[in-house]
Amino acid sequence: MKKTSKLGLFTATLATSFFMASTAIAAEDCPRGTLDKRFCDRDGDLVADAPTDSKKWLDPETLIFAYTPVEDPAVYKEAWSDFLTHMEKVTGKKVVFFPVQSNAAQIEAMRSGRLHIAGFNTGSNPLAVNCAGFSPFTIMAKEDGSFGYEMEIITYPGSGIEKVEDIKGKTLAFTSPTSNSGFKAPSAILKSEFKMVKDKDFKPTFSGKHDNSILGVANKDYPAASIANSVKDRMLKRGVIKEGQVKTIYKSQTFPTTGFGHVYNLKPELAAKVKESFSSFPWDNADGTPSSLKVEFSKSKEGQFIPITYKKEWAVIRTIDSANDVSYSCK
Repeated sequence: MKKTSKLGLFTATLATSFFMASTAIAAEDCPRGTLDKRFCDRDGDLVADAPTDSKKWLDPETLIFAYTPVEDPAVYKEAWSDFLTHMEKVTGKKVVFFPVQSNAAQIEAMRSGRLHIAGFNTGSNPLAVNCAGFSPFTIMAKEDGSFGYEMEIITYPGSGIEKVEDIKGKTLAFTSPTSNSGFKAPSAILKSEFKMVKDKDFKPTFSGKHDNSILGVANKDYPAASIANSVKDRMLKRGVIKEGQVKTIYKSQTFPTTGFGHVYNLKPELAAKVKESFSSFPWDNADGTPSSLKVEFSKSKEGQFIPITYKKEWAVIRTIDSANDVSYSCK
């Protein structure tokens, strides 16, 4: 049997102790909570810090912007056109609108470095923050400073559904698993308030987007659906659906709406200009006409950007996720 010298044993023990101490120091230097292992959260705001190494900062010639895929991307490319022109002036960069078809695709685009600025829907914010390094800082609000929307469960007249309990044995349309009003909030509410669980008490189906669910109910393809009423209101104002085609049988508390922000590793000076683009955006043009953004979002009575924090405004969403046993694991 080969003998181990006392010096060798001491050296090995010292090396192990040094490694463990270094690891502990590194862990203390980079706390991350529920964030992916790529990120650090030294200030405790639950959002990834900008890299301390300037070589890891992003300073692209062209900034890519995406709005949450709740409705027809073509409509929103036009709606955001005046805003993106303003952002180009403030940042000195070319800004391109990137139409996304799903929440998952939007998160992956930011995670892979192909998306720099975005509006993520309510339910996707936690996953975008924890897995993609999304740093939300503003939200669209009404003129009086209030913001948010409610989750509604809707049906159509003559469906035989007059109250939530009538959905038992029938199909309920959700939008996507990452959506707050389109899946997570109604799942928690149905379970806690009505003792109803998907696959057991009703059949779930996924439409992909809120407008698909709303149109599906209006056209009697789905007997019921859970949706964001802000989307429904804009569709009514545009004449996509008519009053009387759908009716509401449940309305939730108010939730924060789309959170806007940038990827965590934008060059700090550029990130500051991106924030300035939102806070300084003129909702009316120089000639007094409404901007393209105001034309669209005045339908839901929104007309300004106000500052928010993920830690405060998304606390209720994290609570809903916890009730649904949702973990922010990054594949």
